[in-house]
Amino acid sequence: MKKGWHAWMAGCLAALLLTAAGCGGSKPQGSAAYTKENPLIVKFSHVTTAESPKGKAATRFAELLAEKTGGRVKVEVYPSSQLYGDKDELEALQAGNVHVIAPSATKLVGFNPSFQIVDMPFLFKNHEAVIKFWDGELGKKMMNSLESKNLQGLAMWENGFKVFTSSKPIAKPEDFNGQKFRTQAGKVLEAQFKALGAGAATIPFGETYTALQQGTVDGQENTWNNIDTQKYEEVQKYLLVSNHGRIDYIVLTNKQWYSALPEDIRKAFDESMAEATAYERELAVQLDKGSEEKLRGSGKMQVVDLSEAERENFVKAMEALYSEFEKTIGKEFIDGARQL
Repeated sequence: MKKGWHAWMAGCLAALLLTAAGCGGSKPQGSAAYTKENPLIVKFSHVTTAESPKGKAATRFAELLAEKTGGRVKVEVYPSSQLYGDKDELEALQAGNVHVIAPSATKLVGFNPSFQIVDMPFLFKNHEAVIKFWDGELGKKMMNSLESKNLQGLAMWENGFKVFTSSKPIAKPEDFNGQKFRTQAGKVLEAQFKALGAGAATIPFGETYTALQQGTVDGQENTWNNIDTQKYEEVQKYLLVSNHGRIDYIVLTNKQWYSALPEDIRKAFDESMAEATAYERELAVQLDKGSEEKLRGSGKMQVVDLSEAERENFVKAMEALYSEFEKTIGKEFIDGARQL
């Protein structure tokens, strides 16, 4: 009886797995199989709000793909970790339970440590250099490195350059000595603060305001827009316009699923992604500039702009990171980014 029960349970589990594969990870059918009444369902899961640049671009991608296929493809967008959070969205994509995600580049370090390039301090000279890198051969090479993991890199969606904030003065490298900063997880970021004589604490994004308010950490690093929307000016006195690192996203799809798309649908998919990417980047820049103007105008924080000589002092203070992480990230990528 017990043996029969186990066999019955195993059969039920196999049936459930087959059903799940059919819903999320099944191979797409021929183009003719999809109609407006019976569309191909594409699940786009992300962790930010629907009103963020990423959220708005995901919605735009859905609209474009529906338009270009005459409604034969329907993209269902799930914002704010409604389906999966940071920790499990990559596994869900690999399994085919969702079809598109847009994680932070640093979340891909486990697959390829080269993605830590966004954390390298003062590597990218300006916004144009960032775009050239990710849209060029080196960016494509890094994205293509994920194919062995059944992941297909589609595009870079940006958030922006990071600046430092603190409850204490941070106008020069020596000011960081003895202070403690909230940071995302990552060896490059830990080494960055160590080079400045500061401590680093890995604290979830959603808990950062409280950590700053309670003095658990003195400061943090983020984009203008994140600082603005999280209201850090209420708990921070100083902001240093360092533009030292990046927060960017890599849009990914399931490689096996993507490769099996009918040719006409894949063409529409690629065109929609290209248009949504241009839209997201423009929106991200606009929002970041708007937040910068707002924060500068509020007078709630003392904003420090660096001269070229002052910026160079920070570059020199962190120069050791380049020899430390050259092998890990790849000399080819670092040198390529520096030359843009």
